[in-house]
Amino acid sequence: MRELRVTPIKNGTVIDHIPAGLALKVLKILGIGDAVTSTVTVAMHVPSQAMGWKDIVKVEDRELGGRELDKIALIAPTSTVNVIRNYNVAEKRPLALPDRAVGILRCANPNCISNVREPIESSFVVRSKSPLRVVCKYCDRELEDIVSHIL
Repeated sequence: MRELRVTPIKNGTVIDHIPAGLALKVLKILGIGDAVTSTVTVAMHVPSQAMGWKDIVKVEDRELGGRELDKIALIAPTSTVNVIRNYNVAEKRPLALPDRAVGILRCANPNCISNVREPIESSFVVRSKSPLRVVCKYCDRELEDIVSHIL
């Protein structure tokens, strides 16, 4: 078996154990596109003893905030987030699906109060974690395609 070689980062974040095929969605959540100025490493479909196959995302010179972690947890709750400082893992955080998703999803109902220019943050209740089901607190609409509604 060949060894996977990825250069270590001095400071930043490594998101590991992403279910295979979701790394690009994680990049979208993090807003990583053409304008990124730091090194981003994406490994997709990597063998994993625990999962069979997994994806990995490494972002240099960036630590993730709480809302970013909640967004990732919505699509990849089994992921772990490692904060790297001076080439060492300074923090290892397992992600957890929040009971409420506040300000991170857009309601699919165009007439929902959270969409009609009211100064209200969207709020969704997680009704089921497996399969994932989230429902708008204001209009009770269940989101079908959660990834496309992430803000």
